[in-house]
Amino acid sequence: MEGCAAAVLPAVSLHNFSEKISEQQVHFHVMGMADCFLLWIGTAPTLSNLAVAMCNRFDPVPVSTLLLGDTSDTTSSSFAQRLAKKTKKQVFVSYNLPLADGNFILLVENRIKKEMESFPEKF
Repeated sequence: MEGCAAAVLPAVSLHNFSEKISEQQVHFHVMGMADCFLLWIGTAPTLSNLAVAMCNRFDPVPVSTLLLGDTSDTTSSSFAQRLAKKTKKQVFVSYNLPLADGNFILLVENRIKKEMESFPEKF
């Protein structure tokens, strides 16, 4: 029992960052837990959709589903799948930005990758 106290980590870690992307201020909020994390992306405090993805041993492509929101918008599910594949964790994503072209979404994704490289312990 001696070493247990030193090994205890916070149950939930929070990490926030922002970036101006194509003249739009985009906010990112990461809630990290032991084997999963939630990533919220938006410009205003709304939760218009939520998707989850996780790896499985039967398929190299992570399985994902939309938990909340418009089923025709697959942005959250796609982000969750790519992040689950990269991190090997269960990933919840809430993408709350207006529909934009693929280039804007790519810029958002690149900003997330940059943050993951700088602070891997937060994801």
